[in-house]
Amino acid sequence: MRKSLLGFFLAVLAALGGITLMLVTCLAQAERQPATSPSPSEDSLRTFLQDYVREKHLDDDKATTYVRAFVDLNGDGKEEAIVYLVGRGWCGSGGCVTLVLARRNSSYRVITKITITRPPIRVLNSTSHGWHNIGVWVQGGGVQPGSEAELRFDGKTYPSNPSTPPARPLVGKVAGEIVVPSSQDGTPLYR
Repeated sequence: MRKSLLGFFLAVLAALGGITLMLVTCLAQAERQPATSPSPSEDSLRTFLQDYVREKHLDDDKATTYVRAFVDLNGDGKEEAIVYLVGRGWCGSGGCVTLVLARRNSSYRVITKITITRPPIRVLNSTSHGWHNIGVWVQGGGVQPGSEAELRFDGKTYPSNPSTPPARPLVGKVAGEIVVPSSQDGTPLYR
């Protein structure tokens, strides 16, 4: 009786292990699958960015890529976009440009253009004037060895340069979520 009961439990554990492995494998494959078609938010963001690049007279840089995160920064139930632009016209020795964008009808408007940023970019748990603070990595262009800077919303915008006040270096562990990881490849702005 004991041997058959032990055998039964071992069989159940083996089956559960197999099911768990299959589930993890399926979920990992699903995460790697590209979306079959971009969402309306993604389409309107790409259109806005292409217009923004053209307006800045950088439309000759067809190699521009971007990494984006849709996040509700101000708690109004609508997602803003944090966009890290990479390309000849957007990057220098200190890093690249990050845009914070808010929805405007079917498009976007610029809340802040932040220069010399590097990922990871984090949305911090702390807030200023009702908007989440943002953490960006600052390094290069004379800033060595590098540090994370906290950008606080002042009621209208975030600081545009994370290496000078009112931006400030973060000290110690500060709670937040990485929304633009340092290892993520960018999406081509032009297909």
